[in-house]
Amino acid sequence: MKHWLHLFRNKGLRFKLLIYFITLILLPVATLGVIGNWVSVKTLENEANTHTEQMIGQVTKNLDFYVQNVAQTLQLISSNPETGRFLAVNPQTSAEQRQAVEVEVRRMLSSFTTIYPDIAGIIIVNDNDMDISNEMYRVARDPLTSEEWYSKAMKAPEKPLLISKPIGRNITTNFNYSPDDVLSVVQAIRNSETGLYHGVVLIDYKLTRMETLVRDITLGKNGFIYIMDNNGEIVYAPENSTVYRVRAEWMRQPNGASIVKTIRNERYQIMYTLSDFTKWKTVGLFSLNETLQDVTKLRNISFVLGGLTIILAVFTSLFFTRSIVRPIGRLRQLMKRAEAGDLSVRYEMTSRDEIGQLGHSFNNMIAEIHKLIELVYEEQKSKRDAELRVMQAQIKPHFLYNTLDTIQWMAQERKADDIVVMIVKLTNLFRIGLSRGKETILVSEEIEHIQSYLFIQKARYESKLNYEIYVDPDAERELIIKLTLQPLVENAIYHGIKARRGQGRIYIEVIKAEGRLKMYVRDNGAGIPPDQLVKLRARLSGNSADEEITGFGLFNVHERIRLVYGEPYGIKIYSTVGEGTTVEVWYPLKRG
Repeated sequence: MKHWLHLFRNKGLRFKLLIYFITLILLPVATLGVIGNWVSVKTLENEANTHTEQMIGQVTKNLDFYVQNVAQTLQLISSNPETGRFLAVNPQTSAEQRQAVEVEVRRMLSSFTTIYPDIAGIIIVNDNDMDISNEMYRVARDPLTSEEWYSKAMKAPEKPLLISKPIGRNITTNFNYSPDDVLSVVQAIRNSETGLYHGVVLIDYKLTRMETLVRDITLGKNGFIYIMDNNGEIVYAPENSTVYRVRAEWMRQPNGASIVKTIRNERYQIMYTLSDFTKWKTVGLFSLNETLQDVTKLRNISFVLGGLTIILAVFTSLFFTRSIVRPIGRLRQLMKRAEAGDLSVRYEMTSRDEIGQLGHSFNNMIAEIHKLIELVYEEQKSKRDAELRVMQAQIKPHFLYNTLDTIQWMAQERKADDIVVMIVKLTNLFRIGLSRGKETILVSEEIEHIQSYLFIQKARYESKLNYEIYVDPDAERELIIKLTLQPLVENAIYHGIKARRGQGRIYIEVIKAEGRLKMYVRDNGAGIPPDQLVKLRARLSGNSADEEITGFGLFNVHERIRLVYGEPYGIKIYSTVGEGTTVEVWYPLKRG
């Protein structure tokens, strides 16, 4: 026995597949005649039930997922700041203020209906009985706050309320959807500051998505699936007269069950599942008579098929094994070429089966390897360029440092103390900037450097510039790349404070936050226009290579941090025109 197993293992894949195919074909043929009709009946019944359970379960999952997306849409609308502003509108609000709020809210609602074409309409109603919508409006002047859907939403504000066939509402739409065409979802809106609920958002969803979940699912020849809400009303059902003869009281078990009922002299299997999320029932219904007819036909033709199957087994096995082994062999040859270093090889796909998908993955792997090689090359090139720029930038400070030392000695000889102090600060600026060739310095040294720089700028701008620096004592010994803050402060002065009228202020803060080192540079300058801010952020994220964007020092600091520490670290920028700009710098914690 061991000898035969050893021989079998050493055979080729084609021989093994041929044996597998023949064995798998002969075993069902042999057992079919032994087990007989009883097994066939049970098997088909079980398969029908299993298929129905799977279809019902899949529809229930898809429906829950769909409703959860609906709930997320509600949450996005409820948490939108524009919605909160509308909730605060009351009869005492001026017409100008109300119009401004309504314009922004309508724009926000329009964005949702554009993104989600399933939405038939959205309306927001606050507790002052004021409403806003792009598609829906009141039929009469009766208050919407006294409507049943509004009251139910306010009584149970924690979760969305689903309303199938919404009839009797004081609302209509521009498109005149009937209650049978939409599903209404409502939820109370909570004020994040007070914790109270001050309104309700209502969304009408077209049933087209729900129709796609159910419409094409068939159980047998005439079986179907439909959806029933927690009140026993049909939410959606395909066109079939049988569905209206199924009674809701037959399905009282909360966890779902399987029952058999006679409808118009025909026995039907009814299976249903209760959704824990929506509390709706997904019901599957198919005819047992059809299933038994199929069993009878199967029994009559099984003997004929058995003989034909044995004859065709060998021929089909040869054909299938050849079609499977040939592409695998071709893929194996390509892998050997790639292993030898030829990254130009590609697998030509002729099918979309598992082998075709394997070939597609192979092509992607080769392309990714080539891409990674190019990426490593570009990163090393960028790092060398950055190091070269830093090295070139240090040549002038060396010369200036020595020159300033001579000027300081001459000023001391002439008793010019104010000039001595200024030169000391400037010398200190160059000394820390050089740092004996080191790339990283302590936070305390960086702060000493920026204090010297700000002292010099303060002497230049006098009362127009004030500054404040705070450093967490626990962060003073952390290591950072030198000359991090100076370019950011320089940008704050020349692009923010200088363009501002009146006194300017710069605030610098260094703390530990979220397991990282966080540095702020804030100014109350002119701020950055939104379009320019978008370009700056795009340049920082690497999505833009616009060389005309100002702020070379900003990008240089960001690039140096990313090259040394990776993507999670670097610079983030926030700005409001007329209020100022904030630049965040993130570093990993590295104790010096």
